[in-house]
Formats: sequence, structure tokens, C-alpha cells
Amino acid sequence: MTSKAIVIGSGIAGIAASVRLRALGYEVEVFEAYHKPGGKLQEFLLEGYRFDAGPSLFTLPHLVDELFELGGEDPKDHFHYLKKNQVCHYFWENGKRFQAPADTEAFASSAAKTFNEPKRNILKYISKNSAKYHLTAPLFIEKSLHRLSTFFNRQALKAVLQLRQLNIFSNLHQLNKRHFKSKELVQLFDRYATYNGSSPYQTSGIMSMIPHLEMDIGTFFPLGGMYRITESLCGLAERMGVQFHFSSPVERILVNQGKADGIVLASGEKREADLIVSNMDVFSTYHRLLTDQPKPKRILNQERSCSAIIFYWGVRKEFEELDLHNIIFSEDYRGEFEHIFKKKDLHPDPTVYINITSKHNASDAPAGCENWFVLINAPYNDGQDWNELVDRCRNNVIKKVNRVLGVDLASLIEVEVVLDPREIESRTSSYKGALYGTSSNSMFSAFWRHPNFKRSISNLYFCGGSVHPGGGIPLCLNSAKIVGNMVAEARGEHFSSAITH
Repeated sequence: MTSKAIVIGSGIAGIAASVRLRALGYEVEVFEAYHKPGGKLQEFLLEGYRFDAGPSLFTLPHLVDELFELGGEDPKDHFHYLKKNQVCHYFWENGKRFQAPADTEAFASSAAKTFNEPKRNILKYISKNSAKYHLTAPLFIEKSLHRLSTFFNRQALKAVLQLRQLNIFSNLHQLNKRHFKSKELVQLFDRYATYNGSSPYQTSGIMSMIPHLEMDIGTFFPLGGMYRITESLCGLAERMGVQFHFSSPVERILVNQGKADGIVLASGEKREADLIVSNMDVFSTYHRLLTDQPKPKRILNQERSCSAIIFYWGVRKEFEELDLHNIIFSEDYRGEFEHIFKKKDLHPDPTVYINITSKHNASDAPAGCENWFVLINAPYNDGQDWNELVDRCRNNVIKKVNRVLGVDLASLIEVEVVLDPREIESRTSSYKGALYGTSSNSMFSAFWRHPNFKRSISNLYFCGGSVHPGGGIPLCLNSAKIVGNMVAEARGEHFSSAITH
């Protein structure tokens, strides 16, 4: 008799988990409250413009490719992407600009000239970041941190013996300030703390390994936009036999004698299963679906990551100085993060991230126009007056863009949609609208993320950005991989010998 698995939520991790479970021979059904898949990774059309609604950065594309290979397909037949020559265009109010090359050597040469830093220091810093990644990724990212077997091996011992080199005991800003004299270059590398929704003045220096993904491996753009990741993987899952049920919210996970064995839909219908995977935010999973189960309060009550205010603007002009990824930095970076995490407010001089997919997909905007995805890091939803905050934020962003780019932006905006933490929370069940679940604003925050399983309930697993190893597309895909490997191990199987159909 074929075993049955149910996945709750069709975010990118939920879709990936469904593929992996189907590859293990399970009959898989995915139940999604929203009317289409993707979680935060969505898209929408507005008066001739197409916008990616959620994540805008794509790294480690092999994590997508390997899912197609697992399903017995050639990824090149279904999913296409290009590698970027430029990582990002950076702008400062003092007039300094920097187009960051994707190539490490080119980056170091260009940064040395722009920021008056010795090239060897930049190369040394990048090399250390790469070493940190290769030393820790197999331990901290690709495996569960909550199983003893992870730590009893040669690789774990090697990481422990080189603990000082991981810079765990310094925050990211302190580390960067020791390496560079240039305020702008320090700020450039500080910004990587935001990749997990944290502050560079609080998160551990080990996070300096994040730039390795962009500078040594590369940044990529899916042809057709970021939502093609969702569409292509959902298509793969369906071809493998996974069944998706949209507009089908789950009301409860059934637990009997310490074992998860089914769900109850909002309609009242019960569905039995041998295995349950929740891709819903773990806080919401406990408080909505596991209301009769003890809650890991210490884990669930951790500080949330930052959220965001996003302006989707159809702009009636093309900007030669802008690329796919662009950042205009705040002049008071420390003050900005103090406002976000301590005051739960927005700084009057925010850092502005602008993503423009029409730079590569011309059809994403009318001729002579651009589709701007403008993101400002914001506090999580704690009952603030968001209408006032959004209005204030919009004014400050437009003024900042006007100063730095020398334009009258307001006169160029012809369509607009706004997303704030309230809607992020209501649409995706992300507690308080936090983009990455809990923050990483502590030395050992990685160990305090919720595990991908629950010891007291067998056959219940968790994936997605609110659990280990964290938020962002690569980490979400890795969370699904961890779940798949744990299920395979429990069955005494490996994916190399798994069934695909």
C-alpha cells in the first residue's frame, strides 16, 4: 500500500518538499489557503506592467535544478536563467557610486579604486568568507542542527577547531570595520545582514559568509521573472503526480497518541496521511493548527526579523544608471537599524532597494518605462499606525531618489501598489509580517530556530523560512531538502535509489 503525505502550504519550500516526498514514492497532496502557489514568491500584472511581488534575489540555482533531476527531467527543458555580470549598483548621498562586478578579481580591483582600499585586503576578506561558507554550510545549512548525529563527524570537529575564524563572537559591523577603512565599503558588506532580516550591529560576524554566494558563485535571473521558479517547480510536481488544492485552508493537524496522522480542512473535511509537512509559518502552525499541543514558547517568542514596505511603481522613464539590483544607502545606517529593531519605527533616511526586472524582461514594462520594485526594511507589525508610516516612507523614499538620481520621481510614477507588514502577515500567515521568521540578532540564533521536526510528535515535519536553516529562497529549498533526507533516512532509503513516479 502506498504511503500518503500531506504538505500544508505551497511556498517554495512546500513545493520542493512535495517533489522530494513524491520522489520517495509517497502519494502527495498539497493544501494551500491562497488561490495560487508561491507563498511570498508571487507576481501580478497592472496596466501593462508585470511585478514580482516577493523575493527578488536568486542565488544557488543548482538547488532548483536538482529538483528537476530528482524528478527525472532535464531542468534546461523547463527552467532557464542567466548569470549576472553585475551583482548590484550602489549609490551614496555623497555622490559615490559603485557597480559591483560579479567576478571576484574584478570586484576587488574596482572596489580598491572606488573606495581607496588595498586590493589584497578585499581579496583576503572575500577568501575568508568563502572559507567560512565551505566550512559551515554542510553543517549549519544542509543538515539539521537539532540532531546529535550532525555534530559527531569529522566535518563538525573541523568547524569546532576553527571556531575563532568563524567570527561568531563579533557582530558583522565590528568585523567589517576591522577589515576596511572606507565607511562606504563597510556599509556595503554590512548590508548582507538584511538577507536574513537582521541588523549588522547585532548579528554574528559569521554572516560575512553570505557575500560568497554572490561574489564566488554568482547572482542569477530566471528568464520570465522570479515567479518562474514557482511555476516551473509547481509544474514539475504536478507532472510527478503531486495534487495541489488551492483556496483550501487547513484548520487543524490531527495528532493521535503522539503521531500526526491527518488534517482537518476549514470545510470540516478530514484527510488522513502517514506524514505531514507544514510549510506554514511555525508560529502560526502551533497557534492555529496545533492548538491542543504544548508549544515551544522560548523558540516561538524570539524576536522577529524585520519586515518591509514595498512600493510597486510603474515608472515612465528608463534609467541607464540602474540595473536589476540597486541600493541607495542611508547616511545613518546604525540609526536606521535602531529605528527598525528598537523603536519599531522607520528612520527618516531609509536605505532604498530598487529591483527592475524589465532590465532583462522588456515585456515587464511598456516601451520607455520600467517596473520598479522598491523595498524598504521595516519593523515587524507591532500595532503601529501603518497608514501614517507608509505615507511618511513614500515621501522620504521619493525625496531620496530625487536627490541621488537628480529626477522628479513623483511625476514619473503612473501606477502604484503598496505592500506593508499587515498584508504580508494576513496573506502569508507570517507572524507579525516578519519576512524571515525570527531574527538572527544573537550569537547563537541559528540554534534557536525551530527544528525541521518535532520530537514529541512523530511523522510531523516543518519547512520554510521560519524554521531551520532560515529565510530566503536557497535556505527554504535547503529546509525541504533536510526534511526529504530525514524522511528517506527514517525509511532506510536514499534519494539516489528513490522512485520518481
